[in-house]
Amino acid sequence: MSIIQFLRILWARRWVTIAATLSCVLGAFIVIMIVPPRYAAYSRVMMDLVKPDPVTGQITAPNFARAYTKTQIELIRDYRVAGQVVEDLGWLKDPNLITQYDMRGPGDDRDFRRWAAQLVIDGTGVSLIEGSNILEISYTSNSPEGARTVADALRKAYIDTSLAFRRESARRTAEWYGEQTEKAKTVLVAAEAAKTAYEKQTGIVLQDDATDLESAKLSALAQASAAPAMPVITGPSASAMQLAQIDATIAQASRTLGPNHPDLIAMRQQREVMASQVAQERSAAGAMAGASAVSAGALERQKSKVIGQRDQVERLRQLQAEVNLRRAQFEKAAARTAELRQEAEIGETNLVPLGSAVTPQAPSFPNVPLIMFGALGFGLGFGVLVSLLIEMFGRRVRGAEDVTAVIDAPLLAVIAGPRKSRGFLGLQLPARTAQGPGRRKFANA
Repeated sequence: MSIIQFLRILWARRWVTIAATLSCVLGAFIVIMIVPPRYAAYSRVMMDLVKPDPVTGQITAPNFARAYTKTQIELIRDYRVAGQVVEDLGWLKDPNLITQYDMRGPGDDRDFRRWAAQLVIDGTGVSLIEGSNILEISYTSNSPEGARTVADALRKAYIDTSLAFRRESARRTAEWYGEQTEKAKTVLVAAEAAKTAYEKQTGIVLQDDATDLESAKLSALAQASAAPAMPVITGPSASAMQLAQIDATIAQASRTLGPNHPDLIAMRQQREVMASQVAQERSAAGAMAGASAVSAGALERQKSKVIGQRDQVERLRQLQAEVNLRRAQFEKAAARTAELRQEAEIGETNLVPLGSAVTPQAPSFPNVPLIMFGALGFGLGFGVLVSLLIEMFGRRVRGAEDVTAVIDAPLLAVIAGPRKSRGFLGLQLPARTAQGPGRRKFANA
């Protein structure tokens, strides 16, 4: 079908197209007049995902931000949020809603709260503003004031529900961690009791560095024995040589001096002092030799004692390691329990309300320009489709193209009809006379 044929069909069936278009436009106008207007109010809330959590210090990872956002959108449209809106707005005592609830269908077995909450859910819309962390909550109602009130109530209920979810989750987890803390405490007390009983049984006590007293004594003796020894004097000391020299001087002086001579008395007193010093040096040298012998024996005896109780000390160290492990588990569980209990009492979330909803001044539905232009376009398209269908079931020859499309034969002539019968795209064609097979001759009509 060529464009000329198509336009001829539309012009021939123009009244069908006009009737269909007018019918659609009229129907759209009637719908606009009958359908009650609906108003949409919007409230916004910002999800502060970048700010660290005030209790845990955690930040929502970018990989989980999309899933978190979808979860929040579904939460706003959840029954728990809608049910709280119903309670906050006092719909459970609204006589009009009670009357509508009583007139519900026989197959509807929902309770009044869930039925009213479904009304809120049906009118609620949630979307994430592109390129931001702001959720836009909308509510559509027949009343502009009612739409604004419910939009604000939805945002408040959503924030309260998010906070309640967080507190409830933290409380449940804190209870579980509390139970684990008590269990860890019981195990810790049992481990400490076993260690104490073993210490009483063996008489071995570990120090802070996990070293027993006997090992500490052995270490001290080993350090003492490893200290540099005093040089051993093999010959007479300087004091002994001075003493011998004084004795020789006294013997020589006694030959010439009397026994009571002052010089002889002074030399005798000097000898007494020097003899006392020599005696002290000899006593110290003997003591050092005895101490060295005693230290070597004590070291060997201490080694034997430490080796003999090595198994007991190792067992005690194992008990001490068990105690340390149980104490670390107890302290970790107790710290986590305290953190969760603090989180269960938190009064803030990462949701920040942005202003309040504004009472809409114009209805969001019906959109008169959109509906009218849509009805006009639909009517034109429907009229054209009906015109083509009618033409298919009642095909007519409206031009030379219609004949050549059906009959596979040469067209010899086209006779123009009366002038009054010419319509849209009617062509005033010249008369044609045949001059031979397959040839045409044109003359003025």
